[in-house]
Amino acid sequence: MEPLMQIFTEMVFGTPILYLLIGAAIGIIIGALPGLSATMGVALLLPLTFGMEPIEGISMLMGVYVGGVSGGLISATLLRMPGTPSSVATTFDAYPMAQRGEAARALGIGITASLIGGLLSFVALVTIAPMIARAAVKLSSFEFFSLTVFALTLIAVLSQGNVFKGVASGLLGILFACVGFAPIDGTQRFTFGSLELSAGIGLLPLIIGLFAVSEILRTIVKGEEKMETLKVNLRVRGLGFRLAELIQNGWNILRSSVIGIAIGILPGIGGSVSNLVAYAQAKQASKKPETFGKGNPEGVWASEAANNASIGGALIPMMTLGIPGDGVTAMLLGGLIIHGIQPGPLLFKSNADIVYIVYWSFLLGSILVFLMQIFGMRTFPLILSIPKRFLYSILLVLAVVGSYVNDNRLFEVWVMLFFGLVGFILEEFDVPLGPLLLGFVLAPYAEVHFRRAVMYSGGDLTPFLTRPISALFLALAVLMLVYFLVKEFRSRKTSGGATANGAV
Repeated sequence: MEPLMQIFTEMVFGTPILYLLIGAAIGIIIGALPGLSATMGVALLLPLTFGMEPIEGISMLMGVYVGGVSGGLISATLLRMPGTPSSVATTFDAYPMAQRGEAARALGIGITASLIGGLLSFVALVTIAPMIARAAVKLSSFEFFSLTVFALTLIAVLSQGNVFKGVASGLLGILFACVGFAPIDGTQRFTFGSLELSAGIGLLPLIIGLFAVSEILRTIVKGEEKMETLKVNLRVRGLGFRLAELIQNGWNILRSSVIGIAIGILPGIGGSVSNLVAYAQAKQASKKPETFGKGNPEGVWASEAANNASIGGALIPMMTLGIPGDGVTAMLLGGLIIHGIQPGPLLFKSNADIVYIVYWSFLLGSILVFLMQIFGMRTFPLILSIPKRFLYSILLVLAVVGSYVNDNRLFEVWVMLFFGLVGFILEEFDVPLGPLLLGFVLAPYAEVHFRRAVMYSGGDLTPFLTRPISALFLALAVLMLVYFLVKEFRSRKTSGGATANGAV
């Protein structure tokens, strides 16, 4: 306990707290700007930390990490443009809330959910990290594939009243994920002889196009007279919600945080998936699932609790196994190695002080980000007072820049514009965009683990069904898909019958 408190004292009463504060502020700004992400923020600041002491460098990078993930809710709420992939699901209900004048309330809910999710994942990080990491590493490709298939069935939940359109959207996302070199054998697919497409489609340009550019196109098509600013109620008491609402959403927040922690632990997935999965589970468990996507605060609670909880989850495999949980922790891993620190099982014995620095940076960073966002909560909605023709022009420039710097290729900008058109067309036909993104993100993991599993078994598929955990996930996937298909069929049958009776 003495070294732990010593590190805490050194951080709070020394220069590290200033670096943490600077990092958190930069992270919030980067997260709020569509096209930028926490990964990009850490990548940009990583060279600056080379000359710092480890405690200062780690503090700054952790501040950027926490601020970048949480800051995405600002543009997601006010502009329907997720600042980061972790805030995609936040747009589904936070933006409709802003449209009806509840922008400050939506921000208050998102900020609070982010803090709670972060605190719960901090508890998981410091208490059960070794145990969870050992359990995760024992899972083979059979279990990972089945788990991914189960996650893909959540497409049905995200389909917002039309399972068939949702499944079609998800399949479209899987199709786009197949572009480029195939994993394992490196076969080119759907490249059409294009060298640029060989690298595949980038996640960031796709997200910017689907959720940002499509919104700009839709606003332009509506006409200048409909580009009015939203009404904003800045007279909000406290955080915009009552304590009773927080208590009422307690189970939703806890469930979403656990989902965020669990998905964060799985290498390579992270917050871009956890917020969608948590949102889908919240919708499934809600007494009013039909209100999701129309401004239901439950969706905001779920999404923001999950994406911040995934931070602590992603740190667990990085620290205990030396395996990054997402893109940001991959950057942090590189930063630690540059400083001569090798994450892994021996880190807790050989460099316990580094472990404590990460612990306290995460906790203090979450609190600082919360306080900064609280102070700015009532000023953020003033962005909406800017005429959209000016605001969207600026955002389009930022979107272009964000897409370009993603891979320093002009081709990424064309990809962004293409998916902006795709998103616009799909929403014109009431096809949800969430399933497309979920399919795009999860498809590569499913394919990689399926191929590895088949290679390991020599072409035998029976282990998928004979291994208990794998069989469990596949059974849950089938049951969930059948349940929602039957529910959809009955809903259509009931509505058809009601229409017929009305006609008579």
